[in-house]
Amino acid sequence: MRLWRTGFMAKRDYNCIMANDLPVSIAQLAAAVPDGAKLAIPNENCGIAMAATRELVRRGIRNLHLVTVPVAGLQADILIGAGCVSVIETSAVTLGEFGTGPRFAAAVREGRVRVLDATCPAIHAALQAGEKGLPFMPLRGLLGTDVLRNRPEWKVIDNPCRAADGGEDPIVLLPAIRPDTALFHAPLADRQGNVFIGRKRELLTMAHAARQTLVTVEEIGEANLFDDPELAAGVVPAIYVTRVAVARRGARPLALTGRYGPDEQMLARYAKLARSEQGFADFVREWLACDPIALTA
Repeated sequence: MRLWRTGFMAKRDYNCIMANDLPVSIAQLAAAVPDGAKLAIPNENCGIAMAATRELVRRGIRNLHLVTVPVAGLQADILIGAGCVSVIETSAVTLGEFGTGPRFAAAVREGRVRVLDATCPAIHAALQAGEKGLPFMPLRGLLGTDVLRNRPEWKVIDNPCRAADGGEDPIVLLPAIRPDTALFHAPLADRQGNVFIGRKRELLTMAHAARQTLVTVEEIGEANLFDDPELAAGVVPAIYVTRVAVARRGARPLALTGRYGPDEQMLARYAKLARSEQGFADFVREWLACDPIALTA
């Protein structure tokens, strides 16, 4: 209980700008992520804060420890290519039908980023430990895998709760993941700082586990989200949300479920250009220079 309270109070301390100061600008939201932060980002089906990512790249953030929940794509590849990431803890970095993230692959080959290889269940389990204020979470599925061989901080012990005559029962202990910051994009927030995420429950786990949670949203509504019985079950409470910024179509060129689809043409262009450092630099220069309103068309 003491550990849970410590996390709860730390989360509350970050919520000093809610309500009267909501929303902040995208630049103010991105400014809350310092160099060297452990930054948790979701997979592309959950809402990627690409508008905020633009600000991080524009600012030249460095030495991020990126935790992907549990895989990543364009967002991580751009951050890596821009030199923002020194460590990535991930199950995969993929552009889907366009293949592996080209800047991620290049950075791994050239030793410019340290990869903490993981599996999807391992990342979720370790994040749940962080959410609950636990030092570790047990998981069986890693036993016998090469992934386990390359993660010496993951410990194999004999199940201390096994029956006395039950024989050996190994299990893996995963240290908790407690991100400094969780960052994602959502459809809606209210004036109290509550954020609607729908069925994307991993976003709630991220918000619970992280020391601060930064969210960009399509819009801010006037009604309290918890007063709507159809929305309330899919809401992250304001106590777990640190800053909210409005970014219309803030996930573009990626999709936001139920709102808009991906910009396939732009994603294909990125996948082609990012095969080379010069092509990537050209893409990012255009991406940073273009009018943000134009990106929402």
